[in-house]
Formats: sequence, C-alpha cells, structure tokens
Amino acid sequence: MDKRLLDILCCPVSKTPVRPLNTGELTALNQAIDGGQVLNVAGGPVQNRVDEGLITVDRKVIYRIEDGIPVMLPEEGIGTTQFTDFPSGA
Repeated sequence: MDKRLLDILCCPVSKTPVRPLNTGELTALNQAIDGGQVLNVAGGPVQNRVDEGLITVDRKVIYRIEDGIPVMLPEEGIGTTQFTDFPSGA
C-alpha cells in the first residue's frame, strides 16, 4: 500500500491511525475466519479470508483491503476483542 495513503488513513470511528496487518496477525485472523468464528462490528459473520488488511495502532479494529482498496466502512470493521489468542503486533 502506498505510504502516503497509509499516512492519512485512520479508523472512521475513533480516528486512530492504522498500519498493515503483519503475517502473524493475518494468519490468526484467517484461521479464525476458516473456523467460522469471526463477526464484523455490525454482528455479521465474516466468511471470506482476508488477503490484506489494516489494523488500528491500538490493535482494536481490523479493516480488510480488497483489490488494493481499503474498506474503511465502520460496520465492516472486525473487532479484535473477539479473539482470545490474537498475536502481538511486534
């Protein structure tokens, strides 16, 4: 993702800056999705694996990137509090 775009993107609700998901975070997210355990903020099930994503720097919300375009709709966010073993962002 273009660094200039990443520098201006933020969570549409909290205005917290975002960063790309790292490999460990992406793997953990997709394993949970495969297990049918993931809901978006609106309460709907997340059924499709995420190829790329952004996470708020406070690690509370994930937004998917589809075809290079960040999907920053509040209701499409994925809250991380639903994961018991979400990896650290380090």
